Amino acid sequence: MTGTAVTVDVVDAAAGLPEPEPVAEGVVVHRNVMVPMRDGIRLATDIYRPAVGGAPVSDPLPVIMERTPYGKSERSRSEIEVGMEKPMTRAEVASHFVRHGYVVIYQDCRGRHGSEGEFTKYLSEGPDGFDTLAWIVRQAWCDGKVGTMGLSYAAHTQMALACLNPPGLATMILDSGGFSNAFTCGIRQGGAFELKQATWAYNQARESKAAQEDSLLAAALAAEDLFAWFEVMPWAEGRSPVRWMPEYESYLLDQWRRGTFDDYWRQVGIYAAGYYDTLPEIPVALMSSWYDAYVRTTFENYEGLSRSGRRHLNLIMGAGLHGDRNSTFAGDVSFGSGAPLGGNVAPSWLEFRRRWFDRWLKGIDNGVDKDPEVRIFLMGGGSGRKTAEGRLDHGGRWISASKWPLPDARPIRLHLHGNGRLSADRPAAGAAPLVYDFDPSNPVPTIGGALTSGQPIFEGGGFDQREAERFFGCKRPGLPLSARHDVLSFETEPLAEDTAIAGPVTVKLYVSTDAPDTDFTAKLMDVYPPNEDYPTGYALILTDGIFRCRYRKSFEHPELCVPGEVMEITIEPFAIANLFKKGHRIRLDISSSNFPKYDVNPNTGAPEGTGRTRRIARNTVFCSADLPSSVELYRVEAG
Repeated sequence: MTGTAVTVDVVDAAAGLPEPEPVAEGVVVHRNVMVPMRDGIRLATDIYRPAVGGAPVSDPLPVIMERTPYGKSERSRSEIEVGMEKPMTRAEVASHFVRHGYVVIYQDCRGRHGSEGEFTKYLSEGPDGFDTLAWIVRQAWCDGKVGTMGLSYAAHTQMALACLNPPGLATMILDSGGFSNAFTCGIRQGGAFELKQATWAYNQARESKAAQEDSLLAAALAAEDLFAWFEVMPWAEGRSPVRWMPEYESYLLDQWRRGTFDDYWRQVGIYAAGYYDTLPEIPVALMSSWYDAYVRTTFENYEGLSRSGRRHLNLIMGAGLHGDRNSTFAGDVSFGSGAPLGGNVAPSWLEFRRRWFDRWLKGIDNGVDKDPEVRIFLMGGGSGRKTAEGRLDHGGRWISASKWPLPDARPIRLHLHGNGRLSADRPAAGAAPLVYDFDPSNPVPTIGGALTSGQPIFEGGGFDQREAERFFGCKRPGLPLSARHDVLSFETEPLAEDTAIAGPVTVKLYVSTDAPDTDFTAKLMDVYPPNEDYPTGYALILTDGIFRCRYRKSFEHPELCVPGEVMEITIEPFAIANLFKKGHRIRLDISSSNFPKYDVNPNTGAPEGTGRTRRIARNTVFCSADLPSSVELYRVEAG
């Protein structure tokens, strides 16, 4: 860490800053300004300003701020434009905006890198963000307007501070994050725990300030075999790979075990849904992508922020992985040169943000407010052959609309049939149910999908749903997941015409179990017919979801299952936008696990995240006229 840490009085707007360091022509930075919070903890902050002859310009200017746990001086992997081989540095990004008349601020979150205090994931970001803005607007170099930006956790920090209506907040660019409700997306889904939280905790513990300062601690963390630890879940106090960092282990286990939706989950920082009506009515850009872990978050924020009708909103949904807005692929699937944001939606990611801030922080009439409110990438339409890079050519194109769901979307319901068909026809009366045994010691392995932060255990993206050694938990390389006895597959007939599906995905199942508790999962796929490159076809995962049956009546009041009870449950996989080409099939797989994306239900009814014993559950899915399990999709014009 360079520079000298200094304390700046949060009240005194004229307080001095450390000597500026030159960064680039016309740009200087005040490094490691230690901005105090209400409890006295100080957060390390870098302030980039325009300069003439090495001296900062004294005129008050609008401010752009990003708060991050990943190191305010570290490169963000997302700051990469089309054609670049590596991401830009923070200084390069800041210099771009500074040269256009802004002050740019990067701050380390509490307990991370240069900042003081103890790190507790998500829950300090609201008050800390508020206090930081309160300090910024008191400074003579700030004109009173602050815009925020940032990906993932840096989007969570934005929404957290916005819930408290801080002074000066004038606009936000929420990129792949900003929890609407972390209980239903981001920490948990359908009652299950997202295990990206476990990989994130371990990886970030290794990069923590404590590990950087203690070589033995760093060595202990590095010596842990994370793959082996994933075989012995759930973890417990002192029995986890993050036990060397008690504060990280503590927050992880706490979130893992909090399976009831209560006041904990309604806290600022993880529950913007409770604040939509009081959030400042400022312009907001919402961004995500179909293989991102925050698809639901993004659409819920869009719906919630739209309610008043008084905020200017832009919604952009790309094709790729979390934060990879300028990539042409996700996993083993290529979307083509038309997929990146740069060169298609905007000249570049930098220019998209600059135009946004110019409009909403400077009042420049540059046409941003006339852009389409909704721009999404409709996946599909490619040749289905293998590209030169060895990926499936799935293709796609950008489309624009006035709202989401798309105005011309109409619901279609496809029913599950006992013979494996998926069709609009209602199932026959008295049709026999489908029964399988779910063994939590042999869970269905995760093969791609909407995932992030899972390295080195799992990765997101589009993949053929076929076992391979590179995927954690696969024991039968080459065998399709549909061959498993605990996977129920339902397919349409080959489609007679191109069929575009864009909108929410809702799976309604009638089920029963002989266990005190169990899970049901749903996975939607675009099934390619065989060709020379893929002689057995290609079952491309589009989206998936899960539901834990103890929450069938409510997330607030879990109840164990009654053997033989017929339960109506709803699984809500993330929304999609995909063109299923003529001759393709729509496939829905139903099972009871998707590991390591989600934690595995032990089927015992043990409190969340604590079960050391397991039992096999005999699970039943009904597909009859009186118990018609189905999936609802939204069809749009394919032209």
